[in-house]
Amino acid sequence: MIIINVSYTVKKEFVDENLENIKAFISDLKAINNPDIRYHVYTTEDGKKFVHLSHYKDEKAQKQLLDLPSFKFFQDQRDRSGLETYPVVEKMELQVAL
Repeated sequence: MIIINVSYTVKKEFVDENLENIKAFISDLKAINNPDIRYHVYTTEDGKKFVHLSHYKDEKAQKQLLDLPSFKFFQDQRDRSGLETYPVVEKMELQVAL
């Protein structure tokens, strides 16, 4: 299993657009209907810091998300928005689950 945590902070004026871009690629991801992909997006208390937590069965499943045009658009728009903090990408390992 591949588990990736990505966090970054956008400017206040970009929050709504970022959410719309996220909803677009999540909609496309739902249409794929791949049970080997789980994807969650959170915001912190300030509403500007986004945390994306994704679980993939394998690299093939991960590539499916990374190749979505709507995901690439989201990343491009996010990166061009003038981020307050750049994305931090962490590969994680599951230790305990309920």
